Amino acid sequence: MAQGKIHVGVGGWTYEPWRGGAFYPDKWPQAKELDYAGQHLTGIEINGTFYGRQKPASFIKWREAVPEGFVFTAKANRFCTNRKILAEAGESIAKFAEQGITELGAKLGPILWQLAATKKFEAEDIAAFLQLLPAEQDGLKLRHAIEPRHESFDDPAFFALCREAGVAVVYAEAEKFPRFAQQTADFTYARIQCAVEEEPLGYSDAELDRLADLARGWAKGGREVFLFFISGAKVRNPAAAQALIARLAS
Repeated sequence: MAQGKIHVGVGGWTYEPWRGGAFYPDKWPQAKELDYAGQHLTGIEINGTFYGRQKPASFIKWREAVPEGFVFTAKANRFCTNRKILAEAGESIAKFAEQGITELGAKLGPILWQLAATKKFEAEDIAAFLQLLPAEQDGLKLRHAIEPRHESFDDPAFFALCREAGVAVVYAEAEKFPRFAQQTADFTYARIQCAVEEEPLGYSDAELDRLADLARGWAKGGREVFLFFISGAKVRNPAAAQALIARLAS
């Protein structure tokens, strides 16, 4: 059975505690941090897009800094998702899609739509929101993943809506938020958020072995997988990502 490609990485690449040897070598130039990350990880979730509009030139620069096969995902702007009525986000969604993300070309992975933790499942509103997500932009096909963070989304109706729209439900391992394991698209998007500083790799060997098995299971049948170590003891996330990449390669 064909095995899909598994991309493993972290959220962002600019983080002061990663410098000085924690991830980036001592005295490594900050302007070359993405280049280094691109050589040691296989994906990055761009979180700057959540906070503000980026320039097309920035996406071009990021694309050129990483090798072929590396993939970026982009976190949708908060003005799209941090609202009571998601069905009213059409203008914000269009602005987000038009900012230049397509300059990433083949290195653009799914777009992450993270909902506010207070947002509850309302079938009509979610259905309307999913219909607003663009299928393409500038001739480039777009893929979408939605991350609900309220337990009310544990509803067959929600998963059915996502499956019909071809939108992946994010698999998130976090202390504060519910975990949804349902697969609703032809790819998997996972966000692992429980790193602890006491572990040099952020996670125990047993936990990393479990995550490797989980990723391999998702990738069966050719499914593409995007797995990111986010939050928790953030200083450990690059080590966790590299350890998982090593396991998947063995």
